[in-house]
Amino acid sequence: MSPARPPRSLLAAALAIPLAALQPARAEPIAATYTVYAAGVTIMELNAVLDITDTAYSVEFRTRLRGVASAFGSGELVTRVDGVWQGDHARPRRYISEGSLRGESRRTVLEWQNNQPVIRAMVPPNDTERLPVPEAEQRDTIDNLSAIAQLVRQVRRGGRCDGAVRVYDGRRLSSMAAGTQGRDSFAPARDEWSGIAVKCSFEGRFLAGYRRDEDVETARRPQYGTAWLGESAPGGPIIPVRIEAASRWFGTMSARLSSVGPPGRVRPVAN
Repeated sequence: MSPARPPRSLLAAALAIPLAALQPARAEPIAATYTVYAAGVTIMELNAVLDITDTAYSVEFRTRLRGVASAFGSGELVTRVDGVWQGDHARPRRYISEGSLRGESRRTVLEWQNNQPVIRAMVPPNDTERLPVPEAEQRDTIDNLSAIAQLVRQVRRGGRCDGAVRVYDGRRLSSMAAGTQGRDSFAPARDEWSGIAVKCSFEGRFLAGYRRDEDVETARRPQYGTAWLGESAPGGPIIPVRIEAASRWFGTMSARLSSVGPPGRVRPVAN
């Protein structure tokens, strides 16, 4: 998950200025709404709440399909994780994902004990659609929301996003690697965030938990994307402001920050 660029001399000067929010994470939570596009049309709305402190974190994503994408299903998917920090590493404690897909109710609950995930609930049972992930390969994994929290914290504290994690959601195991690609400037645009953002490239690879009806070699191909992280508002905490990534059904998807603020007081981003 290509921005308009100002003249080169102005861009060079802007990117030389550190982001004001490169400091330890703030204590207060922040809510953000993203509009997700594919082929120029809106396909999804994503509402996020991030509460990232120096000792712990919680992240919640609530997604709803819109427009033509609603033909693939209806309803909402709500995913939440709570965890703590061990040095620079996220250590999830409890992860819950529940909603519906193509009219079928789905629910996953994971808890981590000594860095080993334990499945507390899985609806429908995983063995009906995917090959199992060996228990030994699940160790020292984190969930996808914890990976996002770790990325945000790293950029907030040091302005970079280099690293790799293994991600497990109870059904699939994958690796995610990110690298810093400098900074980009986003010009003012209607209903979209603008400013200077750290540019992070990422690569994901499925390692285990393949669908029983899919070609494994195809599923193993790496998936690439880019995330930009910037101040939610001047002087505000750094959060993802844009993400571009390939998807199986919709081609390249672009998630763009459209509103932000304290939970319950979200407002459109200023241009």
